[in-house]
Amino acid sequence: MKRSNTLKTLLLVTGLMLFSGKISAQNGNVIVNEDAKLTKVIEIKKELNKDNEDHNKYKIQIFSGSLAAAENEKSKFANSVGNWSSELVYETPNYKVWVGKFRSRLEADRALLEIQKKFPSAFIFKPKKEKD
Repeated sequence: MKRSNTLKTLLLVTGLMLFSGKISAQNGNVIVNEDAKLTKVIEIKKELNKDNEDHNKYKIQIFSGSLAAAENEKSKFANSVGNWSSELVYETPNYKVWVGKFRSRLEADRALLEIQKKFPSAFIFKPKKEKD
């Protein structure tokens, strides 16, 4: 009886191995029909996102002071942390170095943790909307 069960199992395994070579995944092509207007809308949206106003974004300030010192700090940032863009901004009476354009506070918080390793006085802020 045991020998019969072993023989059946052996035949079953052998059969499965032989037939498994015949089984294969389906191959096919996917064709996407996209309206040209949709492509145009996507391109417009990309352009709008590039020029999105700064007052909707979070930034990190790493320095405020004289022009020479601000340029030095901006250069130091680019050479050390530099994963984000930085800009030099003049707000009377100081020059400031601002980093990044973060969409969310969480994104800015994560960047701040990295930036504060080299610039401990850095902080997050949201620029005020300029009045016309």
